[in-house]
Amino acid sequence: MKRPLLLLISLALSFAANATITESHGYAQFGTLKYPAKFTHYDWVNPAAPKGGTLRVMAFGTFDTLNPYTFKGTSPVATGNFLQYGVNELNEPLMVGTGQYAPSGDEPTSSYGLIAQSVEYSEDRSWVVFNLRPEARFHDDKPITADDVAFSYRTLLTEGHPQYRTSLQEVARVDILNRHRIRFVFKRAGNPLLILRLGELPVLPMHYWKNRDFKATTFEPPLGSGPYRITKVAPGRQLVFERVKDYWGKDLPVNRGFYNYDKVDVEFYRDSDVAFEAFKAGEFDIYIEHQAKNWATGYNFPAVNRGDVIKAQIAHQIPTQSQGLFMNTRRPAFSQAKVREALGLMFDFEWTNRTLFSNAYKRSVSYYPNSEFSASGLPTGHEWLMLSPYRDQLPAALFTQPFNLSQTDGRGIPRDTLRRALALLGDAGWKLSGQGQRLLNKDGQPLRLEILLVNPNLERILQPYVENLTRIGIDARLRTVDRAQYKQRLDQFDFDMILMTLNQTLSPGLEQWQYFHSSQAAIKGSKNYAGIANPVVDHLLDQLLAAQTREEQLAAGRALDRVLLWQHYSIPNWYLNYHRLAYRNRFAFVTTPPYSLGLSAWWLKASEKAQ
Repeated sequence: MKRPLLLLISLALSFAANATITESHGYAQFGTLKYPAKFTHYDWVNPAAPKGGTLRVMAFGTFDTLNPYTFKGTSPVATGNFLQYGVNELNEPLMVGTGQYAPSGDEPTSSYGLIAQSVEYSEDRSWVVFNLRPEARFHDDKPITADDVAFSYRTLLTEGHPQYRTSLQEVARVDILNRHRIRFVFKRAGNPLLILRLGELPVLPMHYWKNRDFKATTFEPPLGSGPYRITKVAPGRQLVFERVKDYWGKDLPVNRGFYNYDKVDVEFYRDSDVAFEAFKAGEFDIYIEHQAKNWATGYNFPAVNRGDVIKAQIAHQIPTQSQGLFMNTRRPAFSQAKVREALGLMFDFEWTNRTLFSNAYKRSVSYYPNSEFSASGLPTGHEWLMLSPYRDQLPAALFTQPFNLSQTDGRGIPRDTLRRALALLGDAGWKLSGQGQRLLNKDGQPLRLEILLVNPNLERILQPYVENLTRIGIDARLRTVDRAQYKQRLDQFDFDMILMTLNQTLSPGLEQWQYFHSSQAAIKGSKNYAGIANPVVDHLLDQLLAAQTREEQLAAGRALDRVLLWQHYSIPNWYLNYHRLAYRNRFAFVTTPPYSLGLSAWWLKASEKAQ
């Protein structure tokens, strides 16, 4: 009789534990929140920052829609620099701190209520409830309700970009409990990251969208609820945002000290040289520099010398983007890891950095540069335990030697590296033959590859790589197309190789599924550009998403990084661990936080507002 009694006690204790409910002003994926319930503002802002004046900024590229949530078209937030300004066309989310709307500046994996005044969740993380602020309003003064949240979830799931289907797929049910209270029930317990991602859910106005085609491109400014509204649209060329004077959330702790300009004027430039000349001429206020050569040589102009323009190099702790030349493994020529490894050997980073970048960059040896998730050394501890069951599916060297990329002295590819690349290609069935010494397979077909580009400035950077490939018998070439054609070809996976960046976060999660999971390899428009369909990668992604502690998350992320590197799906490029920023000497700010550039907390000096 003792055993059934003990079982009943155990079940009762388990039920009691799972019945424990936490209600809080914010949510930390792991550990505790930095800011208490009664906090008034973030430490790195000026809560009394004066309001007023106009901020003039630029973005690279163009836009053909103001709907950022669908597969069709390119919206402003998808263009260069735009998100860093902190003013955009996105709808406000339930919570802020993670995600792209208003990332936290000084805390890695925590969020605080915006539209939601509090969040409730079970100890086993099997559901979450968001309690909405009764005062939250759209710009037409209609209240934001649980119906709007449910509508947003369902619309993004069924009609939004495929990335939303991926990030929302773990929700089993949505319950509207009352006008300002909504519950999401998960398909499985133990899912702490999903609560963060649901907090990032943009809340769309149901009454605005119910009679509109959500999938269509549009230049009609969408109805929002945030601190700014769009008041002028010059399609593809200009947007003007004006501060909402009676914005419902202006005094919230997460907003105090932010959004200080009365107007934000955004001009779009398709050519970086033209944009830089416009900045020098005083056409806009802030220039985020992306070209090392220009940073080294382009700022000796009068405004800098007078102190009217400040050139700043600001260190940060933000995980940098995964930037690399991604190979499309859907194509037979790139389906073998030996071929991909050989192609990587022919990229001379040291020559590129010395000759073209004034030695400004560091080589990426990770999919998570400048991050705790970078794999280094040999796998140990929890990471080793995750990888060891898959020894027969992984390269033996993964367990016995650290992953390294070949290096040169910056003066060309050594002969030994050329021989190694040709040996790898030979093992994969590609032999040098014919009068022109081309690489041919057993059927006599040449090894060809095209690097698809959208930015013509990359041609001078990648042309030497093309020449290196040509030296070993590969028919390689660059092709630069316009943005519309580029997006179409990306969406259809119609490319051999692309130079791509994947955004990374302080807490890798469902976006990694979008980048690397086999389920995404055949979904048109997905971000699994390399076409990765690897069961070990899938398993590690499951481990990453199921992590219950920061230590488990780090181990899974490092294991994933290590496997991706040893499979040579991309040729890692380079990264910076600091911001390169030039701005007119008309701004003030408290400090730059470690995890954000923080431009949305800047303000104009009093003497500049009248200008």
